[in-house]
Amino acid sequence: MASKDVTLPIIGMTCANCALSIERNLKKLQGVEETNVNFASEQASVSFDPELINIDELIKKVEDVGYGIATAKVELPITGMTCANCALSIERTLNKKVPGVVKASVNFASERAAVQYLPNLTSVEEMIAAIRQAGYDAIPPDETGEAEDIEQRARRAEIADQTRKFIVGILFTLPLFLWSMGRDFGLLGGWSHALWVNWAFWALATPVQFYTGWDYYTGGWKSLKNRSANMDVLVAMGSSVAYFYSVAVILHPSLGSHVYFETSAVIITLIKLGKMLEARAKGRTGNAIRKLMGLRPKTATIIRDGKEVEVSLKEVKVSDVVVVRPGEKIPVDGIVLEGNSAVDESMLTGEPIPVDKSTGDTVVGATINSEGLLKFRATRVGKDTALAQIIKLVQDAQGSKAPIQALADRVAAVFVPGVIGIATITFILWWSLGGEFVPAMIRLVAVLIIACPCALGLATPTAIMAGTGKGAEKGILFKDSEALEKATKLETIVLDKTGTLTLGKPAVADVIAFNTSSPVQHKKELLRIAASVEKGSEHPVGRAILKEAEKQGLELLEPQEFKASGGLGVQARINGQLVYVGKPGWFKEMGLDMTGGNEYVHTLQRQGKTLMAVVVEEELAGLIAVADSLKAESKEAVAELRSEGLKVVMLTGDNIETARSIGEEVQVDEIIAEVRPEEKSMKIKELQDRGQMVGMVGDGINDAPALAQADVGIAIGTGTDVAIETADVILASGNLAGISRSIQLSRATMRTVKENLFWAFIYNMILIPVAAGVLYPLEFLPSLLRQLHPILAALAMALSSITVVSNSLRLYRAKIK
Repeated sequence: MASKDVTLPIIGMTCANCALSIERNLKKLQGVEETNVNFASEQASVSFDPELINIDELIKKVEDVGYGIATAKVELPITGMTCANCALSIERTLNKKVPGVVKASVNFASERAAVQYLPNLTSVEEMIAAIRQAGYDAIPPDETGEAEDIEQRARRAEIADQTRKFIVGILFTLPLFLWSMGRDFGLLGGWSHALWVNWAFWALATPVQFYTGWDYYTGGWKSLKNRSANMDVLVAMGSSVAYFYSVAVILHPSLGSHVYFETSAVIITLIKLGKMLEARAKGRTGNAIRKLMGLRPKTATIIRDGKEVEVSLKEVKVSDVVVVRPGEKIPVDGIVLEGNSAVDESMLTGEPIPVDKSTGDTVVGATINSEGLLKFRATRVGKDTALAQIIKLVQDAQGSKAPIQALADRVAAVFVPGVIGIATITFILWWSLGGEFVPAMIRLVAVLIIACPCALGLATPTAIMAGTGKGAEKGILFKDSEALEKATKLETIVLDKTGTLTLGKPAVADVIAFNTSSPVQHKKELLRIAASVEKGSEHPVGRAILKEAEKQGLELLEPQEFKASGGLGVQARINGQLVYVGKPGWFKEMGLDMTGGNEYVHTLQRQGKTLMAVVVEEELAGLIAVADSLKAESKEAVAELRSEGLKVVMLTGDNIETARSIGEEVQVDEIIAEVRPEEKSMKIKELQDRGQMVGMVGDGINDAPALAQADVGIAIGTGTDVAIETADVILASGNLAGISRSIQLSRATMRTVKENLFWAFIYNMILIPVAAGVLYPLEFLPSLLRQLHPILAALAMALSSITVVSNSLRLYRAKIK
């Protein structure tokens, strides 16, 4: 059975090691094929075999490891049940047939179904539809219950909890710190050294240690239970050493006279502040997704029984006729039935100019109807709409791991045990060399506290989230972070001509009939015969010939024995005669005499036109020239790519003269012409064999193999579904300027990743030795550096993660042309 993919929103992770721990444990489950846990987006992407394991077991494993899943709960009143077996049947339907239902329980006596589910996988409407399919009915709950995003509510609750604990921490820590410092600096007099003052310090420190800091104990225990060690272990160990040493001093004064309650309290409060700010900043990296989700209107106006009715967006079905007035958002995707208007599609494509819409045109949900009234038939609703697919693409990209993250993951896996080892060695060395317990303990605590695996864990994913989010705003959709990383290394961009550099809407420009013995001696007759053959063709040039014949009102004949020859041309019998329509080069290969048309061929090809020769019974009857206009932005887009240091290659099936004419106009570096559709991927391979990193830009079905072969495939968003499915990057607007923008954005993102990783590594490489006391012999340095206090270590540790996340957020302000 095919594998299934699911994204689980995780609650309770505190550092990269938590993500690695969840990842490792999920991989142990039979049936799990691949898993990727992203600390920054707080999501686990899992591929699994549904025959071997279900979602409930995945969630149970995450919970067993010590973390939570953001799920929603709903109670549905059920009608139509007649016995307990009915309840069991509904229960089985919900649990087995609705993906995303974690647990469903149906009570026959109360006639209610209690369902726990993942809102990113299913909805109440889908559950009700499954219940109705099973032969029963359910009453929908109040709409307001579903209006708020469940995952966001869980995240907000988590931040609120962190904030509450920080406030408690600050209320107890501030007086404790001021009182303790006042005593240490001799500002309070002899009374402050009384034993009861130490007990007062203990009373102030204990709520901080075991309320504000309780998360570090539980998080550390979860981590150790799963045979790993995370940031919580370091904080719990460091603060506990200072706290319990101070408790021991109170109980046994012979151990010393100085207590360090303020140290443990300030450590916990500062780190809690850092985690709180980090959580808020991390939330901002996901703003792009929330903005996209916020584009969806809540209601739609549809026509039912001849009347306009306002319904919930979730109630709109395929084939419903939807009415949209000026200024309203288009609720779902569809095809215009009536009306003319201009539609603002900037929120999806990044292009500010409204697009004219009339009967037969497609409209996309979440765009804004600017002018006239439109009636359209809904073609895609719910998860099938373009907006829903864009949201899914961005979520997948943000949840994926870039190859560059592998190094950080490997370091994070051994980081905490390594730090504990360094701290232990530091303690033993300073105690054995200095002979004093307290200074050695202070250095032990400083090393444990200053080490920061979080900065390492956040360095790559926060930048990827911000970069892909910025891309979504500009109409650039990366399928995964690997594509984003590879795009920075591209050296050559290959552009397909038709539909990429040109509009992809060829039109007949010239019809030349030769005065031969053939009965085809007039332009209209030549066009009629050629169009009759092309009736069976799917090629854009063939469709252009057919369209011109229909435009002139010519009566077409039925082709017999139709045959297409791989991008070279087509043939068929028309009125008993064998007619060929194809490229002049094809006929030369066949050995037919083309001498009579050579002069026309060269002249028209130099004008950038695509030529099709019409041969009747092996005699040249005439030529049809087809022209495809360049896109307005093509020349500027190519110039922009070249200014970025990229080599630009044009790939086309046209003859070399036509290709050269267009290539010279847009000023590409290299032209590869006369390429059959099946040869495109081979040409990409040849460029790669020269040692070049190649990006391929295309829009058609015949571009799909080349897009797949390229190091990075870039699909024009207005292209075919096959091309879009195969590509790594999608330009939603269809504008070629998006190619340069996507490369600029990928470079800016990876530059930020490298800055973050540099900071995270350098921070730990420099400050861990400083905390261990390597600068102590250098007497010319300030004592602040020679003997780093744990409070300063906690401040540095808190700032390190915030610095990394803040640097990633700068991507939202990056200037992309």
